[in-house]
Amino acid sequence: MSYFEVEQKDNVVHLRINRGEKYNALNAEMLSEFVEVISEVEKNEAQVVVLSGAGSGFCAGGDISMMEQIAQPEAFDDVMKDIEKIVTKIYTMPKVVISAIHGPVVGLGLSIALSADYIMAEPDAKVSMNFIGIGLVPDGGGHFWLQERLGTHKAKQFAWNGEELRAKEAFDHHLVDEVVDGDIFEEADALALKWSRRPLKAMIATKQIYHQYGTAKLMEYLEKERKTQWDLRQSHDHKEGVQAFFEKRDPVFKGY
Repeated sequence: MSYFEVEQKDNVVHLRINRGEKYNALNAEMLSEFVEVISEVEKNEAQVVVLSGAGSGFCAGGDISMMEQIAQPEAFDDVMKDIEKIVTKIYTMPKVVISAIHGPVVGLGLSIALSADYIMAEPDAKVSMNFIGIGLVPDGGGHFWLQERLGTHKAKQFAWNGEELRAKEAFDHHLVDEVVDGDIFEEADALALKWSRRPLKAMIATKQIYHQYGTAKLMEYLEKERKTQWDLRQSHDHKEGVQAFFEKRDPVFKGY
């Protein structure tokens, strides 16, 4: 496995995205591998999972170079289905999952972080759902996670604005659960160890009671996001957003 590190410590399994030189931006190959890795983590006997990213950030979202890779409907569907499997596994697995975030946490990277049960952040974390910058909507269940944490009205504003929040602002908006003072990996390890000594069977049962009712809704959101994302990929504004990104200029959107 070239893009992920998995390490077990007693009742805790650490899963780290390992493409630090690219801020852990996810391409099609990584997403396929992510599905395999998360499935293995689910089977692991450990009851606590810590999800983190190597290098200078948690995850900068989908690698924009992947846009060309998924130009055909079949390739697009394969990638979107992998994304759906990843976030659904994290949301439903019978374990307590902690996202330990730092640096950029953008787009799909934020959706993946939000699929966990608890989010810890270093003060330098920069949280954004900036799909709007390239004329797309949040995916990876982004609409579901934002609605869960912000409510519909504020979720719309956050998605529309594409604003970047520092960790403390994200905490104030309830997008993260804790801002730590020390090293994020050490702090997450300490919390996971603490929780591993608690009645985890009861904690996981509470997760399952809540999430069993949310899973069907999450799946509906994921299906709608996939169909909407494909339609938007054909739009002028998306093509202009991507071109402007590569040309390092402000996009000129026209609303179609």
